[in-house]
Amino acid sequence: MAIKVLEIHHTGFRIDAEDRKMKALETFYTGVLGLERDPGRPTIPGIPGMWINVGEVGQIHLFGGAQPSPAAIGPGQDPTLPHVALAVADIIQTRAELDRMGVPYWQIEGLTSPDSLQVFLNDPCGNMVELHQIDKCNCRASNRVKA
Repeated sequence: MAIKVLEIHHTGFRIDAEDRKMKALETFYTGVLGLERDPGRPTIPGIPGMWINVGEVGQIHLFGGAQPSPAAIGPGQDPTLPHVALAVADIIQTRAELDRMGVPYWQIEGLTSPDSLQVFLNDPCGNMVELHQIDKCNCRASNRVKA
């Protein structure tokens, strides 16, 4: 049985995180594209950046800092690498299904919130995909902190 993906939630990009570049990025995404910066992005030690809201469901996550990041758990296992994030109905059931199918993955718990669980895997071309619980992130407007 395949994993049940409900929504595309965010895409993650690497950025230069120097102050001048961060201001230019914010101006580009807010002033040029007319999007808003998510004030609810948690402080992640060693990973500067910003989250940009895109409509009711979706964000662009911009990650800076040294590579590998402090959140990396091994070679190629760094959540700040470019990726697409998809929401699933039940991340625990999803992980069990990946185990059943023999699909390799790695995971990080508690990075973006105390109860977050992010599961990462790679497609056959090496592109990273994140899977997470639909109601445990800021990607949906209804979950975002209001400024």
